[in-house]
Amino acid sequence: MKNDASHATFLNDLKSALPPAALRDPAPRYLHEPRGRWTGHACAIVAPETAGQAASALRLAAAAGVPVVPFGGGTGLVGGQVADGGAAPLLISLERMTRIRAIYPDENAMVVEAGAILSDVHDAASAAGRLFPLSIAAKGSARIGGLLATNAGGVNVLRYGNARDLCLGLEVVMPSGDIWHGLKRLRKDNTGYDLRNLLIGSEGTLGLITAATLKLAPRPAGEGTALIVVDSPAAALKLLALARDHMGEGVSAFELMHRQCLAFLAETMPQVRQPFADPPEWFVLIDVGLARGLDPAGALAALFADALSAGLASDGLIAQSEAQRADFWSLRESVPEANRHIGSVSSHDVSLPLGAVAEFIERGAEVIGAIGQFRINCFGHLGDGNLHYNVFPMPGHSRADHEDQRDTIKRAVHDLVHDMEGSVSAEHGIGRLKVEDLERYADPAKLAAMRAIKAALDPQGIMNPGAVLRVP
Repeated sequence: MKNDASHATFLNDLKSALPPAALRDPAPRYLHEPRGRWTGHACAIVAPETAGQAASALRLAAAAGVPVVPFGGGTGLVGGQVADGGAAPLLISLERMTRIRAIYPDENAMVVEAGAILSDVHDAASAAGRLFPLSIAAKGSARIGGLLATNAGGVNVLRYGNARDLCLGLEVVMPSGDIWHGLKRLRKDNTGYDLRNLLIGSEGTLGLITAATLKLAPRPAGEGTALIVVDSPAAALKLLALARDHMGEGVSAFELMHRQCLAFLAETMPQVRQPFADPPEWFVLIDVGLARGLDPAGALAALFADALSAGLASDGLIAQSEAQRADFWSLRESVPEANRHIGSVSSHDVSLPLGAVAEFIERGAEVIGAIGQFRINCFGHLGDGNLHYNVFPMPGHSRADHEDQRDTIKRAVHDLVHDMEGSVSAEHGIGRLKVEDLERYADPAKLAAMRAIKAALDPQGIMNPGAVLRVP
């Protein structure tokens, strides 16, 4: 924005182009992120109801040179949804674009708008006798556009893949304000460059996702869940292999948890039912979904018996009802909230080759111990190698007491991950938090290609500037 006069002109043009219902006051919920590390700003906030309204807003922003920040559910953990510096942006919220446009049960596909909340998409798919398998702890507030923009993962990646694997087509407003109508329901389409997969995971830096065609799956006829105690992460990995030998692709989720998860839940969320009288050092949550005629509880019991015989497990609980299944999952899904109550010094969303996970956990504890005394809460999606490796102050201290060590801890953990051929951003994205990490660890040829793509599709650099790539 060049001056106050052009700013006023831009705001007046927005008011003229959009209905009053699309204009929003700058409420704090638009300008803060969940971990409280950034406070954003905005010159205006709009909530379009249609892709056409979103295109009008983006076209005006492009003409005026105003930065644009897309806003979904605001649940992102790397600051991709807040702009805390530079020119005040236009924030485009997807909150009014929530329609389920169409469901095609026989094709295992559905078309939804980008503001649809994940749990509502689950419900719509279920009502049609189908399953949309992407699931994360924030499913009650995360929106489809943000999930695709960050290529979200969650608990079912082991079986169904990331958000990228669950999307067939997109509708996107490009930086020019033009709409790409790419809502195809095709499994095969090799007509040139794959814009869909380019835009998924781009975190709003290449365009604004306004709708998506999602891939559905048949609902498993029978589902089961178990908590199994293991001696170590290495034993958990062997148990994973054994589970897949038993049930193949029927294993939907395989989550690793440490005793620190239970301790934090007991300290901050006592209403969450604890499953073990004597909390184990390590345990896993296994979720299975099997075809008609197969017994999930029986399959889990057979797995546990074999694991016990092989010395991989020492105790276990198999859910005997849907209520108990829900309790087991509530335990897992409450861990991030308990972490927030404690307040981490440094949080890490990392992935590693499966064969390196156990060694990373052992070496990570040594690396953190060399820096100081901390509590480590390591948990995550062991089935796909994604760990949430979070470092917390000791009892009686707060994260503020260690603010001067935060960068040292992050660097040490990320250096170890990189040395072990892992990724420092498994499922949360880069956002603004990890721009420096991307520059430090990414292949130079990849970075050069990313910058060239950004320059080609967004020559003015107005789309979510400062996220993923540093502003030149």
